[in-house]
Amino acid sequence: MLDIKLIREDKNNIIERLNRRGRDFTDVIDRIIKKDQDRRLILIELEGKKQQLNSSSKEIGILKQEGEEEKADILKQNLKQLSEEIKEEDKNITEIDQSLKFLLLSIPNALLLDVPLGKSAEDNTIIKVVGEAKLFDFKPKDHVDLGEALGYLDFDRAGKIAGSRFPLLMGEGAKLERALINLMLDLQAVNGYTEVVPPFLANQASLTGTGQLPKFEEDLFKCRDDEYYLIPTAEVPLTNIHRNEFIKAEDLPLKYTAYTPCFRREAGSYGKDTRGLIRNHQFNKVEIVKLVKPQNAEKELESLLRDASMVLDALELPYRVVKLCGGDTGFSAAKTYDLEVWMPSSESYREISSCSLFTDFQARRLNIKYKDENKKTNFIYTLNGSGLAVGRTFAAVLENFQNAAGKLILPEILQKYLKN
Repeated sequence: MLDIKLIREDKNNIIERLNRRGRDFTDVIDRIIKKDQDRRLILIELEGKKQQLNSSSKEIGILKQEGEEEKADILKQNLKQLSEEIKEEDKNITEIDQSLKFLLLSIPNALLLDVPLGKSAEDNTIIKVVGEAKLFDFKPKDHVDLGEALGYLDFDRAGKIAGSRFPLLMGEGAKLERALINLMLDLQAVNGYTEVVPPFLANQASLTGTGQLPKFEEDLFKCRDDEYYLIPTAEVPLTNIHRNEFIKAEDLPLKYTAYTPCFRREAGSYGKDTRGLIRNHQFNKVEIVKLVKPQNAEKELESLLRDASMVLDALELPYRVVKLCGGDTGFSAAKTYDLEVWMPSSESYREISSCSLFTDFQARRLNIKYKDENKKTNFIYTLNGSGLAVGRTFAAVLENFQNAAGKLILPEILQKYLKN
């Protein structure tokens, strides 16, 4: 959520940063400012009436003590009207507060000014390419054909159990998935992240705090009889660990990692990546989350990016780092880098991690604060990234380490994990 004070005092800067997303936010910001002005005017009037009510109530008491019952009764009648007016204005304030909160929750984060202009993924900026894209002297199989031939994947039986866009991993395929998860968690432990096993269900307040609600409810799986949602990412429970808490400055940064299954309806993506492990309703992911001081945030984002990249480096997978343009940056993020892994079957790079800085957008919703060196209370900044999406990593490993015989020659680090 954006700071209403910042919107009020620096409107043009906020609009400029929001408009980098490729649409004009002037109208909605003007509506927010108008509602805020209306609220402040009513509050001034309301405060005056409440002071008048208190003063008149004391006067009635004095008149009664002096035996002026008639004057006291007349004044009491006048106060009834004043009390009704106060009730009505309290109601108006509540309605404006609800409307203002809805508007603030519905607008995205203001982008940092170094986020490239652009409308879609085609306008993203390639920062660097790591490793050489593998080109084979045979036609490489895609991960679905190869995985099914090896007995690692069985999408037909997964469809029988649940439906489309659910994976079923068997035998050595299940072991490879577990090996990848363990490798990712071990690497992030070395990087100083505390491992967490969080709930896989979250309540409405948690999802509102990280920005999935109210805007993206259609993409969530909601429980029928309880006010719970299946988590779409471990970002939700990890960032909510410190909701409504005051963190000591000396404890920052806080760094957490977790493996969880993730659940997404993928609303609006029907027909896209329906084959294989790229876009499923259920998938495994290792997440990394940081809570940091604002002045260190950009440095922490670069560090987070390196932490996520370390998994690809360890697996010897070719990849590239991409800075997202405004039109391709997520709702809650102020700046995002994507890691894209090379997929030989399509001769293209595919996203495998997003590493984002959220400034105080989430912390303001979550009410997570700290005191700086000047003893001033501030909201912390949050960051998160995939370290990595396990299914997509599984697919990339299959495609990049196949041979002409349809077998896998896995990197040494994975062979070590598969022996455990």
